[in-house]
Amino acid sequence: MPATATAKPKTMRKTSSSGNGRPHVDFNRITDEQFQIAADHMRLEPEIQLLLRTPYRELIVQIPVRLDDGRLEMFHGFRVQHNGVRGPYKGGIRYHHEVDLAEVRSLAALMTWKTALVDVPFGGAKGGVACDPTAMSRHELQLLTRGFTQKIDMCLGVYRDIPAPDAGTNAQVMAWMMDEYGKKHGYTPAIVTGKPVNLGGSLGREEATGRGVMIITREACKALGISLRGASVAVQGFGNVGSWTARLLGEAGAKVVAVSDVHGGIFNPDGLNIAEVVEHLANTGSVRGFLGSKDIDNEALLALDVDVLVPAALGGAITEQNAPNVRAKLIVEAANSPVTPGADEILRARGATVVPDILANAGGVTVSYFEWVQNLQQFHWPLPKVQEELERRMVEAWRRVHEHCEGGRLPLRMAAYIDALTKLAEATRQRF
Repeated sequence: MPATATAKPKTMRKTSSSGNGRPHVDFNRITDEQFQIAADHMRLEPEIQLLLRTPYRELIVQIPVRLDDGRLEMFHGFRVQHNGVRGPYKGGIRYHHEVDLAEVRSLAALMTWKTALVDVPFGGAKGGVACDPTAMSRHELQLLTRGFTQKIDMCLGVYRDIPAPDAGTNAQVMAWMMDEYGKKHGYTPAIVTGKPVNLGGSLGREEATGRGVMIITREACKALGISLRGASVAVQGFGNVGSWTARLLGEAGAKVVAVSDVHGGIFNPDGLNIAEVVEHLANTGSVRGFLGSKDIDNEALLALDVDVLVPAALGGAITEQNAPNVRAKLIVEAANSPVTPGADEILRARGATVVPDILANAGGVTVSYFEWVQNLQQFHWPLPKVQEELERRMVEAWRRVHEHCEGGRLPLRMAAYIDALTKLAEATRQRF
């Protein structure tokens, strides 16, 4: 029988709420508002603001994929190159049913600020495909990835734009992208980062974002007088970033009392054995039902009376509606834009400290930079060197941001933006 073709993409963005009940959030507005607050404080000249806030290129592509059942589906893909004044564009590829141009544009801008903040020679970019990767076979994901790579090939390059994994993608997806790009351009391992180690990936890359979150949490606790050893921690989101964050914070002596995934969370006031939770998740598909813990929902996790809260799921988790319920002393943004500007004000008014995403989750792009350097030099770094360099750069970034806080008079988010925008503004003046 002939295959049938559908007239619209397999998954469409919901405008009211996400699949996990998260209300629709205008991430582009959030990113722009945060930029404007810092730019006004710095008295950044209007021309520089215009150049820094305007994306260089926005690409929308359609990717036809023949599914395993014979149907032809059309997927929408996006790649936004935000700003390359400090180096080639760098940013992950996200596979999620809510991906759209506005979200990708927002995340690309965050990458511009993030790379400048940790002082790696990259610009900011982001990409994504609107799909549900959990409902697709390995074969379908490979076809989608190769088709997407073909469609955005003209804007990729080792010194132009280097993708990486993000939500819904992993080292295998990067291997497919590298292979597809190599069909036309020859073997080019530096075209993506986050690859499998035996294909040129870096040791320590898988855990890099979570390790960076751990380092920044540790430094923030020191500054606030919180002893990390024994501190109670709740982690919302138990994907790559959240699970590594929980594991590494536990190894550092913290007591991780709650974690959650898209299905809900678990809580044990005496602490969770994270290695066993990881195994339970692998066996059952969810953290829920873990022996010796109580099942809770994600909103209950956010409201727990803990020392440290780590939102590591998708953006928009903490809003003006639920921020009054958040009781943590320290909120470390492992996800991108998990705290909205209105929620930020509420948390700050009650004395909570929020560590911004562009600082807290910058470990991933930092080790991606190390991977890119290794590929260009064709020289493999040992794991201790990767971890040592990551530690040094993350601690340096924290110290600069903390100094910009002017003794607590400025929020950490504004201090981080000031540090990043100062570098970007200077580079822009020198090039224009």
